[in-house]
Amino acid sequence: MAFKRSLFGLSFFLIALQSFPQIGGEGAYDYLNLTTNPRVAALGGKVASLDDPELGITLYNPSLLSSQMHNQLALSYVGYYAGVKYGSAIYSRNYEGIGTFGLGITQVNYGSFTEADETGTITGSFTAADMAINLLYSRTFDSILTVGIDIKPLYSHLASYKSFGIAADIGVNYHHKKALFSASIVLRNIGTMIKPYTPDTWERPPFEIVAGFSKKLAHAPFRIIATFQQLQNYSLYYKRPTKDNTSLGDNTTSSDSKLKKFSNEALSHVILGVEFTPFKSFCFRVGYNYQRRNELKVDENVSSVGFSWGFGVKISKFQFSYGQSKYHLAGPSKYFSISTDLDDLFGWNKL
Repeated sequence: MAFKRSLFGLSFFLIALQSFPQIGGEGAYDYLNLTTNPRVAALGGKVASLDDPELGITLYNPSLLSSQMHNQLALSYVGYYAGVKYGSAIYSRNYEGIGTFGLGITQVNYGSFTEADETGTITGSFTAADMAINLLYSRTFDSILTVGIDIKPLYSHLASYKSFGIAADIGVNYHHKKALFSASIVLRNIGTMIKPYTPDTWERPPFEIVAGFSKKLAHAPFRIIATFQQLQNYSLYYKRPTKDNTSLGDNTTSSDSKLKKFSNEALSHVILGVEFTPFKSFCFRVGYNYQRRNELKVDENVSSVGFSWGFGVKISKFQFSYGQSKYHLAGPSKYFSISTDLDDLFGWNKL
């Protein structure tokens, strides 16, 4: 019976893959694509699968939510560009024979802005903020296959304009504990607006199909993480124009060979990360995002755009994480998180 239920879950996924062909990067509620977890940020900005469980990452794949996360709490904070601040909080609880539940919230605060009319006369100020509630559920079948769903009520406030929506993430995770291997596929942000900003601006959330795997080396302190993004969209590569040195100074775009075009498209879909764990209580992480580097680099000074790094350390009963990723020469964005097992923290598991 458990195998039949697992087969049904996979069949549902195959049907869903054909039902949402939306191109990535188009739609409303783009804040759903922001990274809040330092570990995810350090590994390139997106993670679909990990063989090492962490509660904060379940906001990106609900099938990673497991019974090992019972009564855990995780908080994160991000110092973004231009004074924008955002973060998330999530709590999980497992019920034997039923499954594991999670409750989370993600909020973005854009700050205060000066308001002016069409003539440039200052008329006051306004604020902007976004929020998503996360209602997660997962269940494991045959001890290796987990199916999870995250229902996300959405709210967005931009000056006098407000919008409500609903979205869902659906994930399937295969975890082979002895092989130290995990592989997943996730359908992210399936949904629609319930109330648009204006009556004639109905849009969908930024739907995306993400897959990936994680492999911990058995005899070395390394874990390799590969993530494949925007699988519903083949044309992801941005061909950067080259400067024309003629007197007109126009930009030109030359055509690439089929092999080079295919290679660029393939690399644009891949995000790579590596974790180095020399001690049980410490982990160092690095990541590389080819698409981010290609689209955001400045040719005169490429620097480390597209690269990211971070670390995790366990002190007493708390797990601290830090991540840093560079989008532009303007500087890096910085990510912080803290998590704990409440049973362990308050000694409830000893009662």
